[in-house]
Amino acid sequence: MNLFSKRLPHVITRKDLALIVASTYASSANVDFDEAHERMDRAVHSPRILDALYSGLSAALRDRTGPRTGEDELVDNLSAGLVKRRARVKAAALTPSISAAMVMLNLELGYAPEMMTNALETEKGRELLADGLRDLGAHLLKELIK
Repeated sequence: MNLFSKRLPHVITRKDLALIVASTYASSANVDFDEAHERMDRAVHSPRILDALYSGLSAALRDRTGPRTGEDELVDNLSAGLVKRRARVKAAALTPSISAAMVMLNLELGYAPEMMTNALETEKGRELLADGLRDLGAHLLKELIK
C-alpha cells in the first residue's frame, strides 16, 4: 500500500472508516445504516479491505494536492473535517465503479455470489475497482473537507 501520508491511518482509524463508508454501503446493499455500520466494522478488520480503502483515499488525496495545497495541510483539513462531519457523511452516488468497490466489500463479508469474485479479477474488473476506490475516496474527502 502506498499511503499519501503516514499520518492517514492515525487520522482516519478503522472505526472512522467503518462509519464514513457505512452510508454508501447501506445505499448499495439496501440495508439500514446500523446494519451497514456493523458490516463495515467487520470488513475493515480485513487487512486487504483496509489497504484498499486507504489506497482509494490516498489516490483521492493525491488528486487534490496542488501547488498551494500540500500533504500536511490536506491531512490537517481532513482531521478537522472528520471531527466535525464524520457522523454526517452522505452516501455516494452508485456508479459502476463505486458499485465495484461495494462488491469487493460484499465479497469480503460473504454476501456476494462466488461468480462476482471472477468479475473483479479480470483486467476490466481490476480497473473498475481501482476507479471505484478512488471515486469513493474522493466522495469521502468532499464530504469531510469543506
